[in-house]
Amino acid sequence: QVQLVESGGGLVQAGGSLRLSCAASGRTFSSYAMGWFRQSPGKEREFVAAINWGGGNTYSADSVEGRFTISRDNAKNTVYLQMNSLKPEDTAVYYCAAAGRYGPGVSEAWEYEYWGQGTQVTVSS
Repeated sequence: QVQLVESGGGLVQAGGSLRLSCAASGRTFSSYAMGWFRQSPGKEREFVAAINWGGGNTYSADSVEGRFTISRDNAKNTVYLQMNSLKPEDTAVYYCAAAGRYGPGVSEAWEYEYWGQGTQVTVSS
């Protein structure tokens, strides 16, 4: 089992920045690929970004490319999502998730075994 706890969400004005953190406990964190997803009311859960176990490979959705950066610190069992130039359409509950592999399905929710409880990000215009 892997337990994931997100933090760092909040209310920010458009154009601002937030840094989300996801702390992991349980089984070896460094053996998992990690991803961030988001979900806003009435919409399906949407892939945001993913990172492989070592941090050397990342992949981001087109909608956040160039604005959001995923990173990880395996010594701290934590994955981060730095969000810059935030837009009102980025408003959502953000979830981190852990997958047993970093493969072709890395942007698909079904690839991920463990999920956090989510943290709310609200961007005002």
